[in-house]
Amino acid sequence: MSFKLVALTGAKAVALLVGLVPAGLRHKLIFASLVLESRIGGPDNALRNLYRVQDDLEMILAERATAYGDGIHPKHRLTRYHEFFVERIGETSRVLDIGCGYGEVARAIARARPQAVVQGIDIEAPLIRQALGADNPPNLTFVEGDATQSLPDGPWDTVVLSNILEHLEDRVGFLRSLIAAQQPDQILIRVPAFERHWHIPMRRELGIGFFSDRTHFIEHTADEFASEIAASGLEIVEMKTVWGEIWAACRSADA
Repeated sequence: MSFKLVALTGAKAVALLVGLVPAGLRHKLIFASLVLESRIGGPDNALRNLYRVQDDLEMILAERATAYGDGIHPKHRLTRYHEFFVERIGETSRVLDIGCGYGEVARAIARARPQAVVQGIDIEAPLIRQALGADNPPNLTFVEGDATQSLPDGPWDTVVLSNILEHLEDRVGFLRSLIAAQQPDQILIRVPAFERHWHIPMRRELGIGFFSDRTHFIEHTADEFASEIAASGLEIVEMKTVWGEIWAACRSADA
């Protein structure tokens, strides 16, 4: 178990003591420590150190946000990205959600389209167990598996790839294989956008990690995304950039 994970899980007892210090004073001490950190070495070194602090803060925010949401990250309801998928899926569609995680997107689709058949697949067994243990509608199923090796039998009218492509090294090859094997009417895609904040190219310039997840191989510019989609034999029917992400509806260029 990493130090950061131990710190997150074991911080409650220490927080009771720290909580005795007035909030205003705590914030001033935190700010002062960050100012001191920013004055060690030149501006480039200070920025690298501060970005590492920012990464740690983002991790803590995500953990507390999920606790606030009773185990479900509030981003699901606040960004309303589920609706992008649901609104583009027919009433009786057969839907495959690849990399479904603990099933929030698949569950939202199944509930909104009760006559549809929805299946989620994910390689992580703990996530599939969590998905299976949720309050699932009868038109929704989950299966554990590696979607880069094999997929549940189709046909599938719609394939959902929500924050999945960026985790794959051979994205074009995966999409080509998916189209050939499943021949879906449409593929609905959501990926993080590189052009979401000036911090991203700044971090790249400083030679430090700029991905929002260490398991990402890419975070697309709009041009990179369009180029990969075309190389995969798909065409973009609709695309928008919102919440620092690219949301797109695609179909086979041969359709």
